[in-house]
Amino acid sequence: MKVLVFKTPKSHEIIKTVEAHGFEVVSENPDMVVSYGGDGTLMRSEHMYPGIPKLPLRASAVCKLCSPVSNDEVLEKVKQNRYSIEEFWKLNVVAHGETYVGVNDVIVHNKDPRHAIRYDVAVNNKKILEGVIGDGVVVATPFGSTGYYRSITDSYFEVGMGLAFNNSTEQSDHIVLKENSVIRITIARGPAIVYVDNRKESIELSDGDFAEIQKSSEVARIVRIGVRE
Repeated sequence: MKVLVFKTPKSHEIIKTVEAHGFEVVSENPDMVVSYGGDGTLMRSEHMYPGIPKLPLRASAVCKLCSPVSNDEVLEKVKQNRYSIEEFWKLNVVAHGETYVGVNDVIVHNKDPRHAIRYDVAVNNKKILEGVIGDGVVVATPFGSTGYYRSITDSYFEVGMGLAFNNSTEQSDHIVLKENSVIRITIARGPAIVYVDNRKESIELSDGDFAEIQKSSEVARIVRIGVRE
């Protein structure tokens, strides 16, 4: 099997181990992408190589999808075809004609931390909130609901799309919507920025601009160990 080891400052540590288990390490057209790190590394590898199955190997204490067994055992089970591939749906956000795709969440946040933003929220073309003042919103997938969304709401969910309000001046309860919902965040007073997951890129929103968020047609494919025996 051909695998690409996603490049990080630590990736050199795992290449010999991968090769020792009989995998061919390549730089293009892999069957799988090895993500050696934690949750952040896994998300970055999905952004760089979307849709290709990701094999998470642990090099961090925070790795939700890493197997509890050793990396050596994970590689051996994959070699023996004792694994399955689980799919996780993603989110699209469109703003200013640009589209970003996230595995965890889409964040609309105040650009200047010293100043709150004011914004309206519409779901499926129906305005549900107007003039909300705060740091912004987090829209999460079920997979992402155990991250930033959970830190805001002290909760998580397994079905649907989560909408959390970050430091609102008035109490705004989080909402779990159907996963086919379309959310529009319109900025009444900015500036704000939009970004997904842990990506460096962002889109700036000024007064009157909006970001539209919905389920993506793309999925992330993650190798799971111990499901097929």
